[in-house]
Amino acid sequence: MIICRTPYRISFFGGGTDYPSWYRQHGGTVLATGIDKYCYLTCRHLPPFFEHRIRIVYRQIETCSAVDEIGHPVVREALKFLEIDRGVEIHHDGDLPARSGMGSSSAFTVGLLHALHALRGEMPTKHQLTKEAIHLEQNVLGETVGSQDQTIAAYGGLRHIRFQTDGEIEVSPVVLPAGRIAELKSNLMLVYTGIARTAADVARSYVPGLESRRRQLRIMKEMVDEAIEILTGGVNLIAFGELLHEAWLAKRSLSAEVSNAEVDGLYAAALDAGAIGGKLTGAGGGGFLLLFVPPERQADVLEALNGCVHVPFEFESAGSQIIFYEPGTDYEAADRARGQRRRTFKELTRPALSAEAQ
Repeated sequence: MIICRTPYRISFFGGGTDYPSWYRQHGGTVLATGIDKYCYLTCRHLPPFFEHRIRIVYRQIETCSAVDEIGHPVVREALKFLEIDRGVEIHHDGDLPARSGMGSSSAFTVGLLHALHALRGEMPTKHQLTKEAIHLEQNVLGETVGSQDQTIAAYGGLRHIRFQTDGEIEVSPVVLPAGRIAELKSNLMLVYTGIARTAADVARSYVPGLESRRRQLRIMKEMVDEAIEILTGGVNLIAFGELLHEAWLAKRSLSAEVSNAEVDGLYAAALDAGAIGGKLTGAGGGGFLLLFVPPERQADVLEALNGCVHVPFEFESAGSQIIFYEPGTDYEAADRARGQRRRTFKELTRPALSAEAQ
């Protein structure tokens, strides 16, 4: 039995520059952090006592005899990619809802790859997990997604990520005194708008035309260095909140689908109640609002956003982890050692069924 825990993320600055169609030409950079809300993947090899060879439990339950029968695209392609040819059972649980802008899809991909590697007795590096998850989502599945979510899911922590034109990814920790991190965290609020959307759908409204949005993306890229200077320079953190507001305005200009009337109304209400700045945490369209609010005004903001769910959180620093590992019995290997063939469920139960018929 394997249990893998992979963090969701909050992206502060640079989102949009992490799409390969952009950074392969111009380079990209992102400031983001993992948080203590997680995607959990449990997997094991199935014993040979079931009619099915594969069982997957998420918002649906799938029981299949072959990998190609699997409806969940990430699970199907991950099993193919890692050449898992034995029966397997996979369960997914998450602390936050899907399609909410918290990097849940990539956390699932990274966590699944990590768990399956562990099932094979392997310990992949964080860099390997990042690259494999990006390959699976962008190249195999053809999703319109960036590369920051997979990176933060694998590495965790408050990170400065640089995307190079040759496709390489450099991941550096943002080193801050504990007091500065606590100060930053005390000014941040995460609220769920209740609006579900698929990030790839929103991204498709502007990613194909990123070259025509060079000005906005260059501004958004420069804001990453400015934000890090604010954090490390000891200046008043109100400047960080004001920069979040500028970044949100720049991102809204990428496409009409990045925001909508409902999101704009919530954001305006938060500003009126005392928020300094904020943004949607993912590609846009809905999900979670990250707000920078002085502690003394946070109660007012929550009252103004009546109906939204406030989600307290902490930063995390470990990234994707195997939190439980217990190798199971390899029935097929045992049979091979005895020179026997692994029998199917029907073959195993046929004598009993025949006896019952008599």
